[in-house]
Amino acid sequence: MSRKSRAKPPSPFRCFNSSPEVIRLVVMMYVRFPLSLRNVEDLLFERGIDLCHETVRMWWNRFGPMFAGDIRRQRVSRMKGFRQWRWHLDEMYVKLNGEMVYLWRAVDQEGEILESFVTKRRDKEAALSFMKKALKRHGSPEAITTDGLASYKAAMKVLGNTEKQEIGRWANNRVENSHLPFRRRERAMLRFRQMKSLQKFASVHANVHNHFNQERHLIDRQTYKLRRSAALVEWQSLMG
Repeated sequence: MSRKSRAKPPSPFRCFNSSPEVIRLVVMMYVRFPLSLRNVEDLLFERGIDLCHETVRMWWNRFGPMFAGDIRRQRVSRMKGFRQWRWHLDEMYVKLNGEMVYLWRAVDQEGEILESFVTKRRDKEAALSFMKKALKRHGSPEAITTDGLASYKAAMKVLGNTEKQEIGRWANNRVENSHLPFRRRERAMLRFRQMKSLQKFASVHANVHNHFNQERHLIDRQTYKLRRSAALVEWQSLMG
């Protein structure tokens, strides 16, 4: 192996005057919490960090997908040894310049968001594209819970997963509840203007939310504090 091939890849932060720690903090604050760009600017100024809200926008656009991709790769590699026995699929509407588009989401049995996919319609072709993407990345589950939308049944017939589909009145509450954090962020951002930016933010937000979601209502305080600290340490080492 040549010396060049063994060289460590250049740091993505090398062209910026700010430290990687500040950049990670800015991206985490904006993506994880329902804050506007100017809210993040003001909160950082109180902590002695002076930057423009447009810098916040640039950093999350540049580094958000990189951090999300790093988180996703680590989680997918860890989950390969475990069988995803149940998925929950659902679509939510999002207004885009007055036009209705649809954000499709796949959530596993633990409430972790596996996939986010934006389309202009919610027909068979859209459902098929969404499910193919999720199956390619995460493998095939034992059961897939959906609502009564006919597009799911048509797509599963093409994929040969008809026998895995389950439909129930309250069976899909897990994925319905997973929409709430994104709705809070949508209101703080005063909605979206382009499908490309909606797809990017939905994917980044899903992975960051997964990373810091410790399900604190299911565990005791001490366990939660340990898991929260571990998640923060892992976040601070991203792209390091």
